[in-house]
Amino acid sequence: MNPGSVPGRQWVASIDLAENEDASANVVVGATDSFPEQAEQVTTEVGKLLGEEKVDAILCVAGGWAGGSAKAKSLYKNCDLMWKQSVWTSTISSHLATKHLKQGGLLTLTGAQAALSGTPGMIGYGMAKGAVHQLCQSLAGANSGLPSGSAAVAILPVTLDTPANRKSMPDADFSSWTPLEFIAEMFYDWITGKNRPNSGSLIQVITTGGKTELVAAAHL
Repeated sequence: MNPGSVPGRQWVASIDLAENEDASANVVVGATDSFPEQAEQVTTEVGKLLGEEKVDAILCVAGGWAGGSAKAKSLYKNCDLMWKQSVWTSTISSHLATKHLKQGGLLTLTGAQAALSGTPGMIGYGMAKGAVHQLCQSLAGANSGLPSGSAAVAILPVTLDTPANRKSMPDADFSSWTPLEFIAEMFYDWITGKNRPNSGSLIQVITTGGKTELVAAAHL
């Protein structure tokens, strides 16, 4: 959202691998195996898009899942994928926040409730999400580079109710999945200062029987 946003009518930019037709503006991320290359491309294009404007929030909702133990043939490939999807995106979002977030603004990152403990059956996923948790807590410290009064908060969902998840797990119990509408409303509340957690918080998002609750996790 931009400084001139009003309830029900926000300016939203999408930073993704493809354009989002519902967004006010788009930055299309080029596919590459070089983190510095991708980071510089996104940082440059967002800088051109925003100029001196500051935004209310930067919401990093990128991510993905891949399983596999340390013995899996796909270990290296899956670790690389998980790092790109979660750590690259969170790092870029954090740097963008230092340049373009308003004082008192909000940065959200996406961790995972599973990564609060060992993940032997999904090594790469657990490592990547654990790194996101650590990043969030580091950003809350003094001299992290974030604007004054801003907050970095990580959400730690179990399973989000997305079309992709429904397609891959059609027989699952959807009543234990968190609706995207809940996440969107929660983000809006936090952006506007309602029930916003302290900076550095790791917020578990737990849905049971169609009811969702937010539970702060202990710091690492």
